[in-house]
Amino acid sequence: MFLVVGLGNPGVEYAMTPHNLGFMVVDRLAERHAIRVTRTDSRALTGVGEIQGRAVMLAKPQTYMNLSGTSIRPLMEKHSFMPDELVVIYDELDLPWTAVKIKKKGSAAGHNGMESMIGSLGTNEFTRVRLGIHPGRPLGDGAAFLLAPFRRSQLKDLDELLGYAAEAVESILAEGVEKAMTKFNRRAQGSNQEDA
Repeated sequence: MFLVVGLGNPGVEYAMTPHNLGFMVVDRLAERHAIRVTRTDSRALTGVGEIQGRAVMLAKPQTYMNLSGTSIRPLMEKHSFMPDELVVIYDELDLPWTAVKIKKKGSAAGHNGMESMIGSLGTNEFTRVRLGIHPGRPLGDGAAFLLAPFRRSQLKDLDELLGYAAEAVESILAEGVEKAMTKFNRRAQGSNQEDA
C-alpha cells in the first residue's frame, strides 16, 4: 500500500490558498477514484482505496502545515508504511506558478511543512511532488502570499494544475518515480522540460 499525503492547513479560511495545493490534489485524487477522505486517524483525515491498481491511503494532516510530520509519523508507524511507500504533495514558492517537479528525495528547501516531515520521519528519502506557486513578480511578504486566496485569474490554471498533478501521482503509483519524473516534470504550464 502507498501513503499519499497532501500538505496544507485545516479550516475553511485556508481552503483556496496556495499553501493548500497539497490538500487540493488529494481531494482531486479522491474525486477521480471515489475515495472518501473523511476518517480521522493520527490527527489526519484519511481514506483508503485503489488508484491505478495499487492500494492507497490518502491523507491530509490536520495539524497545520508546520507540524505535518507530527501527524504523518504516527500514521506511518500505525499502518507500517515505509518511506519508499510515501508520496508527499505540496506547494513550492521556489518554483514558478504551474511548474511541477517530482523528486525521489531532497532537503526541505526552507518549506516548513517539509522540515516537519523530514524531522519527524528522520529521513528525506521519500517521493515528493512539488507544485510551483511563485507568481513571477515581487512578493513582499511571502507568508501573506501563501495564505491569501487565489485570484480569479488563476482559477483556470489552478484546475489544470490539479488535474496534471493528480495524473503525476497516478503515474508514480502505476509506473514508478523515474518514469513519472520523465513524463510530468515541467517548468510551467505547457512545458514538459524538467526545471532545476
